[in-house]
Amino acid sequence: MAEILQTPERPTLAFQHTPGDGPTVIFLCGYASDMQGAKALHLEVWAKGQGRAFLRFDYAGCGESGGDFESETLVTWRDDALRMIDHVEGPVVLVGSSMGGWVMLLAAKERPDRIMGMVGIAAAPDFTDWGFTMEDKLKLLQEGRLEKASDYSDAPTVTTRGFWASGEANRMMVRPIGFDGPVRLLQGQKDKEVPWQRAGALAELFHSDAVQTVLVKDGDHRLSRDQDLALILRALEDVIALCSSPSSS
Repeated sequence: MAEILQTPERPTLAFQHTPGDGPTVIFLCGYASDMQGAKALHLEVWAKGQGRAFLRFDYAGCGESGGDFESETLVTWRDDALRMIDHVEGPVVLVGSSMGGWVMLLAAKERPDRIMGMVGIAAAPDFTDWGFTMEDKLKLLQEGRLEKASDYSDAPTVTTRGFWASGEANRMMVRPIGFDGPVRLLQGQKDKEVPWQRAGALAELFHSDAVQTVLVKDGDHRLSRDQDLALILRALEDVIALCSSPSSS
């Protein structure tokens, strides 16, 4: 059963915390996703086996958390991530999937003293810019809401004008990213959601030299096959090792 975090003036957040050695690994879900996904659960099993601190959670309006999905924005979900970071102690490594990769960058900007490393899985920063057609953007502005068929659910994917505006106001790939820790970016080249070339463009923006981009030629957006999950774990272990090395301090 999920634990519940309550803070003033915001919906409750459901989360699962595995205690263990630090840095704490925090998984950040994609858009309209929740903490029951294959990657989050696989990382939790790994963490328990390694005695590693790990946390997965649902953004407000998603999964078991309180709130209304269509009332939330990129910034409120960033703030949910910050609430989780502040809930644990010590250094943190963020693993961001799809939109979670955008939230990861925004959270690291707000907590530079806490975030030691990052792993992006099909990271999708700034997708409100490149992920919508001009017709989509006009409909959002005029009607305030956009529905699109989903490859992952029978229900359509809903985007609100509030979320889109929040994304446009918080783009990360318009300037250098002042993060100095280790970063691994995993990207499938058969990803229909995120153009694979964006991973390399994102890597170039980091101030850190400890950045590697891994392209999976036959990988899709989810990167949830057994071989993909093994690759994610290797990347995460690499980042943790670099965070723990004397040269990184």
